[in-house]
Amino acid sequence: MIHLLYTVIFGEAAMIMLLLFKTPLRKLVIAILDKIKRGRGPIVVKTVSATISIVFISTIYSTLKIQRRAIGDDGAPETLSPTDQVIFTRHLLEASLMGFILFLALMIDRLHHYIRELRLRRKTMEAVKKNDVRSAFAGPEEIKAREQQVDTFKDMIRQLESDLDSKVKEATSSEATVEALRKQSEGLLLEYDRLLAENQELRSQLQILDHKISLSTFKKDS
Repeated sequence: MIHLLYTVIFGEAAMIMLLLFKTPLRKLVIAILDKIKRGRGPIVVKTVSATISIVFISTIYSTLKIQRRAIGDDGAPETLSPTDQVIFTRHLLEASLMGFILFLALMIDRLHHYIRELRLRRKTMEAVKKNDVRSAFAGPEEIKAREQQVDTFKDMIRQLESDLDSKVKEATSSEATVEALRKQSEGLLLEYDRLLAENQELRSQLQILDHKISLSTFKKDS
């Protein structure tokens, strides 16, 4: 499951990068997102998001349950068994990845919304300019009203561009967070492998010990 979560995260990060820069692939991504938001697409997206959220909450609950298990009845901390340590590390990693998947999905939705809104405002602005050219001989009052309308659209476009810049900065920050999370997860995976090896070694020692006890019991009975 961890490899699947990593694949989804890198796919979302790649989609954000395509939305940030004006390339031919950007139009393709926007078209795909437009198609997803039509028909039954929103229902499917909400269903998947709800499922991930439920699994995320369940994983967090399991992690807290294991953590509470490490506290004794007298409130003093106790050492977790190797198996519990392995499970705790895996749950923590999965919860982190699922939370970041939901965050990147929200970033993609907001970037797509602002880009579509900005395009719509620019098209409206171009239409207003064309009308101004056609109505060059219009009355002073009509010209003044249209100039005010143009100023209003300019303010809206500046606001949208400012919002888009802030989202771009957030997306850039999220890329740095992805890299930090990747390094952290690599450390957790190494710790997971180490704990798993220790668990296997302890099981082998227990099996050898059980075998010796069985042999000694058999000799005594003989």
